[in-house]
Amino acid sequence: MASKLPKVGPERPKRVKNPPLPPLPNVEGLSADGASVTYSTHRTKLSTHRTDLSEHRTDLSEFRTDLSTERTEMSMRRTGMSFQRTRMSDDRTLMSVIRTSLSLIGFGFTIYQAFQKLRDAGAIASAEAPRNFGVALVTLGILMLLIGMVRHVKFMSELNATRIAMAKEGLIFAESTFPVSSTFWIAVALLLLGVAAIISMVFRIALFG
Repeated sequence: MASKLPKVGPERPKRVKNPPLPPLPNVEGLSADGASVTYSTHRTKLSTHRTDLSEHRTDLSEFRTDLSTERTEMSMRRTGMSFQRTRMSDDRTLMSVIRTSLSLIGFGFTIYQAFQKLRDAGAIASAEAPRNFGVALVTLGILMLLIGMVRHVKFMSELNATRIAMAKEGLIFAESTFPVSSTFWIAVALLLLGVAAIISMVFRIALFG
């Protein structure tokens, strides 16, 4: 199939004026053979008239066929663009999950660090309860992020499989690439940071200084 849309659409056939029908012949006073010849000539003229109209109808039919072909190609491209829009929409969904997870992980780790500093300074006797609460928030953020990543990968795999199947059937062009989103790699980086934070909190290892 063509990879580029034509810049100019098909040219519409020029409108034709219907020529007047041949007048009925006058056969009065003619012999039977003469009348037969006259009527045959008249039928020939009528056939020519119908042929001209048929040729114009054929031109119009070809014009409609060309328009249908262009509309089909445009529909295929719109469908292909819909796949890309769906992919970007799911990227935005994953970004929302990342923001929420980042808030949970950051808030939980901040609570842990703040009360740990207070305990080290002797301002409070124990920081176990705040530590447990911080660990719970960080764990919740990690789980939420992990679930969002799994859902994202599953959805993208199914979407790409559907796109490939439709391309093989000739329903879409599928000329653009379908790479792994950068949002997913950001989610992976945040997941690693969250795991490092939970290790630091549980085992009291100063991974972040």
